[in-house]
Amino acid sequence: MMEKLFDVKDRVVVVTGSNRGNGLAIALGLRKVGATVIRIDLGFDEKIGAYDIEFDLSNSTEIGNLVRNVHNKYGRIDSLVNNAGVTIPSSNPYIDDEAYEKTMSINLHSAFVMCATVCPIMAKNKSGSIINITSLGAELGFPNNPSYQMSKAGLRQLTKALARDWGEFGIRANNICPGYIKTAMTTKSFNNSELNNQRSDNTLLKRWGEPEDLIGPALFLVSDASSYMTGTDIYVDGGWTANGGL
Repeated sequence: MMEKLFDVKDRVVVVTGSNRGNGLAIALGLRKVGATVIRIDLGFDEKIGAYDIEFDLSNSTEIGNLVRNVHNKYGRIDSLVNNAGVTIPSSNPYIDDEAYEKTMSINLHSAFVMCATVCPIMAKNKSGSIINITSLGAELGFPNNPSYQMSKAGLRQLTKALARDWGEFGIRANNICPGYIKTAMTTKSFNNSELNNQRSDNTLLKRWGEPEDLIGPALFLVSDASSYMTGTDIYVDGGWTANGGL
């Protein structure tokens, strides 16, 4: 029994925003342990999965067809990882409507539509795991990026709503909340020695995270090892949120 606890062999897992960074690491990690991984992104630097789909998630009216095509091809969807996300620099984010609309569209609305389409499919099998990739910004205040923080806070609460509404159908929904991970999105602050050190010093482990640090939590939530967990947050932040700062 124990050897099957983390077994995800042949489970069909959809991972959005998985061309690079955290999404790619999660997709590769799950694939290596036997999951059938479907990656969704605007484009792919390299094909690695059984079914990589180039798709613009801001095109929300076509998400339903996207999900149904995956279901028709594989006959099931066991897990959905909503990882796709953008952060858009702006000289004045409080009046930049374009940045606001695009951020909310990708980070929150597309995840909502993905979940709304996937949940009825999972419900037919009385089983499913939804993993939303949120952020420290879903709970803590950071400067000059309100749209991103709003979108991630909304995603975090969407998870709890999903857990409440779909639990009776065997569907679990949980958040993975990364801290500062070395990806293309964080390159600017990582390459700034002062900001790099500030980020590291604010963690208890005194280092930045790597995308591969998210593989274990994702595997845990996809597998039966987390079968009694839903509506909760798993922080993968090096101890950032636990740091009292003294």
